[in-house]
Amino acid sequence: MADSVANTHSLLTLSGVSKHFGGVDALSDISIAFEAGKVHALVGENGAGKSTLGKLILGIHRPSGGTIALDGKDISIEEPAAALRLGLVGIAQELSLMPRANVMDNIALGREVTRRGLVDRAATLKAVKDVMDRYDMRLDPFAIVGDLPMAERQKVEILRALSRDARLIIFDEPTARLATHQAKQLLGLIRALAAAGKAVIYVSHFLDEILEVSDTITVLRNGRLISTRPASVETRATLVAGVTGQDYQSQFPPLPPAPADGAPLVRVRNLTAKGVFEGINLEVRPGEIVGLAGLVGAGRSEVAHAIYGALAVDSGEIEFDGKPLTGPIRRRIDLGMAMIPESRRDQALFLGRPILENIALPYLKRFSRLSWLNKRAEKASVETAAANTAMKFGALSDRADTLSGGNQQKILFARAAIGRPRLLIADEPTRGVDVGAKRSIYQMIAKLAAEGEAILLISSEIEEIMGLSHRVVVLSRGRVAAQLQGAALTEKAVIEAAFSGG
Repeated sequence: MADSVANTHSLLTLSGVSKHFGGVDALSDISIAFEAGKVHALVGENGAGKSTLGKLILGIHRPSGGTIALDGKDISIEEPAAALRLGLVGIAQELSLMPRANVMDNIALGREVTRRGLVDRAATLKAVKDVMDRYDMRLDPFAIVGDLPMAERQKVEILRALSRDARLIIFDEPTARLATHQAKQLLGLIRALAAAGKAVIYVSHFLDEILEVSDTITVLRNGRLISTRPASVETRATLVAGVTGQDYQSQFPPLPPAPADGAPLVRVRNLTAKGVFEGINLEVRPGEIVGLAGLVGAGRSEVAHAIYGALAVDSGEIEFDGKPLTGPIRRRIDLGMAMIPESRRDQALFLGRPILENIALPYLKRFSRLSWLNKRAEKASVETAAANTAMKFGALSDRADTLSGGNQQKILFARAAIGRPRLLIADEPTRGVDVGAKRSIYQMIAKLAAEGEAILLISSEIEEIMGLSHRVVVLSRGRVAAQLQGAALTEKAVIEAAFSGG
């Protein structure tokens, strides 16, 4: 949780602000103040009004009612250019950079130093370096932005905002595409911006990040303001209750009974991939949810990929239904395996392609005869799978990138459902989705287990592992540190094993 910042004042104030789209109330009577020198988080499910609120501040939408004041004076933000002139800047999850241009040109865009009508490159470079020095964010000004890692690209976007004399910066899901260490660096940078006197609005589905970086947290639900409180008095449980209207434990559905002793569907024996993991032993029975826990870098995802056939191993055995498992991923899919990988954007979805194609692609031969594709059967099967996952979309022909994060994740569950798998490997199945979508995914996982599916669940959230697993295998530094179930399965035992060193 962030320390409080002294000598702050209300920079931007919304009073009784509403926004209507036709007959839909996106925001209703919102009153909130954003202070200079503080990080103010907005929390809520998709559709709660977070994005609409940000777009009102950035001049993308105009309010249907209420007033917005800057430094105590009422203002009218007619368009995004007006917001920029006032120092109100947004940094979206999808960055608006020129990938083929260099760092300097991206930062200085629209604010180049000119002399006699021509861009003065030397003076522009000096201005860019001055901004980097002022905020201790140094990058090679001549590096091509498209060649930079995502974390460095975000720095370019932030430096562009700072070069425009930003007074208030809105960060919308800024860590969704960052590795853990990169996310930590960005949170530190956000705190530094607040310490420099900027007002920061932070929007994220990651509750731990919100509690770590924020001074103040506002909870929105169905377009209404539920609470605004200091971060110091909030917890994951209070935030979940505010966002959903339910207590935290109700997020997890009751699990079906753990299966009685019987033959495992999957048995892993002494599996080793040198330098990645060593001597892994685990079993998963039909109808059982086995959680795979551990710190980042412990080897959880790598073990899952090895079982699925996406990572080569040096020794050990994998048995499926009592028989040695060999061959490529295609064979494993045919035998009844499905995997929901850690990154839906990088490892699973074709974002520019239709929803229907994204769901049906691995199983096209099921709808084909010779060279003919039975599109009617394909569509019927996809419609059933989408309905069973409660996916919300306009049409199956819509692109996958038009959906929310939660509904993109449901594409992967619908894809798995079409294959009628016997084993589902779910790697971080709720990463980057809101609390409401998490609850829906939890219910799907419990339902699949009740129907006899074996499930290997990987999650970085200890509460998720505890709330969904019959049994937990804890990895530490590529080795099995503990296998826990029943009374031995406690949060303390999982954490101690994860930090044990294997």
